[in-house]
Amino acid sequence: MSQLGYSLNQLNINNKERSHATRQNRKSIFNLVAKQLHGFGFKLKDAKGLKPKHVNALVKHWQDQKLANKTIKNRMSAIRWWADKVGKRNVVARTNDEYGIDKVRNSPLGKSKELDMQKHAQINCPYVKFSLRLQQEFGLRREEAIKFNVSYADQGNYIRLKGSWTKGGKPRSLPIQKESQRSLLDEVRSFTRSSLIRATDRYVDQMRRYERETNKVGLSKNHGLRHHYARHRYLELTGWQCPANGGPRRMYLIGKERELDYKARMIISKELGHERFSITYTYLGS
Repeated sequence: MSQLGYSLNQLNINNKERSHATRQNRKSIFNLVAKQLHGFGFKLKDAKGLKPKHVNALVKHWQDQKLANKTIKNRMSAIRWWADKVGKRNVVARTNDEYGIDKVRNSPLGKSKELDMQKHAQINCPYVKFSLRLQQEFGLRREEAIKFNVSYADQGNYIRLKGSWTKGGKPRSLPIQKESQRSLLDEVRSFTRSSLIRATDRYVDQMRRYERETNKVGLSKNHGLRHHYARHRYLELTGWQCPANGGPRRMYLIGKERELDYKARMIISKELGHERFSITYTYLGS
């Protein structure tokens, strides 16, 4: 590992305010960045030495490689985090537009999925099976569903999630609206009163087991369970289907219907852990 790679790795290790998955992703990006900067001929050895020329060189290289805008955007997020942690926020432009990076426009179509219970039944690990059902019933992220502890989470008419379980470290709560949700929580409580990780394992061990078990039976792309949750909640809150499910587009809604659409989207965004209106276009369509 180069000196810059080591410096960036230490920076990442010493700042644990984000989820394990986020830190792992950031580590991979930093390892790549350190190698590429070295390959460009820069003699940068310490993370504190970041300069605009380093950022510009990286962006130009990625654009020359014709990488997807979403990939470049994710890498830029890691670099902005780096700049912020070493007190050099102004080294990186505030927006990606200044680098000629187009906005990522996500299409929600085709991303929603329900849990295939026949494939689910083929999974051997009961912890994984419960995590998948939690993803569907409450729209949880994978990490949230693995770290889920029913003794802490179940508050009777709502569940609460610890910041250490969530992306960005933001605790949040979700209402218990349906009998299927209550039934699932009772099943989990009967199975275990701790997290959905074996007592002898770490989170990363269970995450890998989750990946193996789901891939083996063909249950991939389970983020789509969050999309399904969001679309179903939209129907519950408004009384009509969201645009991604063939409902009316927001631009055609007026008066009370447009106001109800906005309120529903904000509720769903908060329940998903985003709290941004714009993110609802990804889940519900526009």
